[in-house]
Amino acid sequence: MPSPQIAGAVQVTDIRTLALVGPAAAGKTSLAEALLLKSGAIGAAGSLERGTTVSDFDPLERRMQHSLNAAVMHTHHAGTRIHLIDTPGAADFVGQSLPALEAVETAAIVINAAAGIEPMAVRMMAYAASRQLDRLIIVNKIDAPGVDLAALLGEIQATFGKECLPLNLPDGNGTRVVDCFYNREGHSDFGSVDSAHRALVEQVVEVDAAFVDRYLNDGDVDPAELHAPLEQALREGHLIPVCFVSTRSGAGVAELLDVIAKLLPNPTEGNPPDFLNGEGPDAVLMHAQPDPSAHVLAHVFKVTVDPYVGKMGLLRVHQGTITKDSLLYVGDARKPFKVGHLFMLQGKDHVEVARAIPGDLCAVAKVDELHFDAVLHDAPDDDHIHLKALEFPVPVHGLAIAPKRRGDEQRMWEIMSKLIAEDPCLRIEHVATTNETIVFGLGELHLRMLLDRLREVHKFEVDTRPPRIAYRETITAPAEGHHRHKKQTGGAGQFGEVFLRIEPLPRGTGFEFLDQVKGGTIPGQFIPAVEKGVREVLATGAIAGYPVVDVRVVVYDGKHHSVDSKEIAFATAGRKAFLAAIREARPIVLEPIVDVEITAPDSAMGDITGDLSAKRGVVSGTHNGAVGTMVIQGRAPMSELTGYQTRLNAMTSGQGRYTLELSHYEAVPPAVQQQLTSGYQVHEEE
Repeated sequence: MPSPQIAGAVQVTDIRTLALVGPAAAGKTSLAEALLLKSGAIGAAGSLERGTTVSDFDPLERRMQHSLNAAVMHTHHAGTRIHLIDTPGAADFVGQSLPALEAVETAAIVINAAAGIEPMAVRMMAYAASRQLDRLIIVNKIDAPGVDLAALLGEIQATFGKECLPLNLPDGNGTRVVDCFYNREGHSDFGSVDSAHRALVEQVVEVDAAFVDRYLNDGDVDPAELHAPLEQALREGHLIPVCFVSTRSGAGVAELLDVIAKLLPNPTEGNPPDFLNGEGPDAVLMHAQPDPSAHVLAHVFKVTVDPYVGKMGLLRVHQGTITKDSLLYVGDARKPFKVGHLFMLQGKDHVEVARAIPGDLCAVAKVDELHFDAVLHDAPDDDHIHLKALEFPVPVHGLAIAPKRRGDEQRMWEIMSKLIAEDPCLRIEHVATTNETIVFGLGELHLRMLLDRLREVHKFEVDTRPPRIAYRETITAPAEGHHRHKKQTGGAGQFGEVFLRIEPLPRGTGFEFLDQVKGGTIPGQFIPAVEKGVREVLATGAIAGYPVVDVRVVVYDGKHHSVDSKEIAFATAGRKAFLAAIREARPIVLEPIVDVEITAPDSAMGDITGDLSAKRGVVSGTHNGAVGTMVIQGRAPMSELTGYQTRLNAMTSGQGRYTLELSHYEAVPPAVQQQLTSGYQVHEEE
């Protein structure tokens, strides 16, 4: 496997960076393998079925035969160093795909010719456009039986715009491709090459008035002279090139390598990413300069934590030069770390390099301070520089987890923290109200792969269950309660008597405890014990086992015994008096109501709104989202949205996403309250 040193040193202008994104089964991994093979980076093509490809080296990926992680590779062609990132296509793993866009100049959206334009292709195209990346469409599997490539090109232009024009065209029924940028002669499966050539040249020259005049006067312009306007057209999204390939037969692969080397932008030509210097509203927009002699700015776009190798950070160098022994700061850290080894990755293989310059993707290992989205720099004055944040989908698909062996809670948190450090779309939290540890992801598959990794890589077993709903209890009317606690054993006994009143408080107020005892019927030193007994009920519930909220408790009378009264007696009397009062105060169970915002295709709007209404939800409004999507806003009980992503996937072919935010608590319907309280009553009788 050639290393960068063997291939020779390159300049910044000789570097290309490309992220292969798009739907699952489009052939991104096979395309990366074909590019590596054709350029000589590998001696033989690996197989997805056998798990021998460069990018799908993870044991889970080999078993699933799908990419689950972003994998970084590099190769050389025509004097150009090409960095490739192969990304997962499933929507549940977009937390691996999106950060790859932060590391490249060009997003290559790969489309399966047999499947057409799938939702993930539309989604990744929109993300790439929002980050102002150059975009390239690669149509793969052009030799699949029954495909209509001309119709597919029309569909691409209808979906993404007329600026999507082919750089080459399929010929011989998809057995080869012909260039139509430099070449204007000949025929293709689409007809004349000349018409495609003219469409391309006209699209490119439109960005430069001088070339427009030349084109109008001369009838054509030498494509070799169009490099600058071509790069401008790519930067502005005025041109989105389309290339055709078959990774199975190799058709179009060599031509794609030429396109990457000759036509795609180098780090000085793409739109620079937006860095911010400072925090909050005072942050100032700035751009890194792709100058190897400047001070270092590099961005950590991926972190891996291997149980044996330790933590490794994958970097995109935006400015300056990183070498072995460089001293780098992580964000606003006051102490730099020394780069012990600098690598370029070839899938699982680490190729040690002497330096990395702007445009290079490299890695440093065994630096605990590294974290996703960190900016590395070598100047203390740059400690407030950070990349403009990506907007990730919010993980809302929850699963409660607990270690199979008692006492392993701390180890579980340590391992889960490492796994979550690798994926910005995973989240873990301990919910005090239900005493559960819940991990949140983007869907059922996302969490299933997380648990598989926990078990197979880290050898740690957990029990799982759906998260409990954080119900509450409250009262709707004032009431009084009384209890005398009297217990006599052989020696000193226990005695305490409590009279109290309870009143409902406005929703969200919480709890109030008032001491209105007069005449010392309950000595002052025992009042805290009464409150302790009351608070026990607040925590454990009175009718269904959920915390009691929004209630005022007034202790106004009682009795004590000079010898037998003890704190435990008044705590017990307070607790049972409070329980007695609650049962007379028309208690109810409250459920959390959440604000839900759903983004989905226009075509699914009717199904979604109808389904939300069936789940006791209310639609409060809708508005247009990105092209072809609607945003639906509403409210619904949290209990009705358990596992909602799976249902939303079914209604939207996997295109829908939603976010939740707690709004308020409301009383559950009588039937639900009966269901929740009956089980608790049985438990209490036992």
